[in-house]
Amino acid sequence: MKKEGEHKPIAIGARLKKCPQIHTMGFKPNFSNYSPEEQKQLFGAHRIYYPTAFYADLFNAMGKKTFPSYHTYKFAQDKIKQTALFQMLDLPHPRTKVFYGPRQKKCILKEFDLPFIAKIPRGSARGIGVYLIQTSGDLNTYLDRRGPAYIQEYLPIDRDMRIIVIGRQIVLGFWRIAGKGNFKTNLSQGGKINFDPLPKQALALALLTAEKCGWDDVGIDIIQSENRLYVLEGNMKYGTKGFQKAGIDYRKLLCSLILNNRV
Repeated sequence: MKKEGEHKPIAIGARLKKCPQIHTMGFKPNFSNYSPEEQKQLFGAHRIYYPTAFYADLFNAMGKKTFPSYHTYKFAQDKIKQTALFQMLDLPHPRTKVFYGPRQKKCILKEFDLPFIAKIPRGSARGIGVYLIQTSGDLNTYLDRRGPAYIQEYLPIDRDMRIIVIGRQIVLGFWRIAGKGNFKTNLSQGGKINFDPLPKQALALALLTAEKCGWDDVGIDIIQSENRLYVLEGNMKYGTKGFQKAGIDYRKLLCSLILNNRV
């Protein structure tokens, strides 16, 4: 087996395609479609970068290191699993409960006072599928959709923090300020970026969350309410508008971190 550094780092997903110092093979759902030489390179690589969700599971089963980690892929866009993990790890998180089936859903208004937040728990992103429930009618409309009801206490805020952790370091952090008349801070929902300094405690909480959860390429969303910090969720498919606004070339940064063995 070749030592790391004697050949280009190996990637599967397209994230590093524009980095010439990294060999991106591309995703092939049939492993047999990789040439014998490509298979040899994959097996011999010290770490495989951006293996895709499909291969992350398989490489993890083989004991092969990947970046992002297997756990990073496993919790992507799954609010139910993330909430359970935050609760098990005793990380500060808004009071949240998942209700399954008609019988459980009838108890929502007994356990949560209006207003509260309801979310589509899996597969949603960019603020889509997040609802402010202010009346029983709002709740009924939300419950018309199938699947579990993800209910979270409403903490009135006009901003949150997006803190991006790559490897074991924070590479960017900024405020996201909600647009006028909107409770959502997502940039795709009209939120604005602000680079005022973030509380040191929030930065420390983001690093602690990423470390405890086993996530090494993630945007951690944190809010501050009544002088308390709460982790909302981890975003594994975070956008790069914050990097652009900060004057940072995201692709070059990522490539540099990999080539310098920082991830």
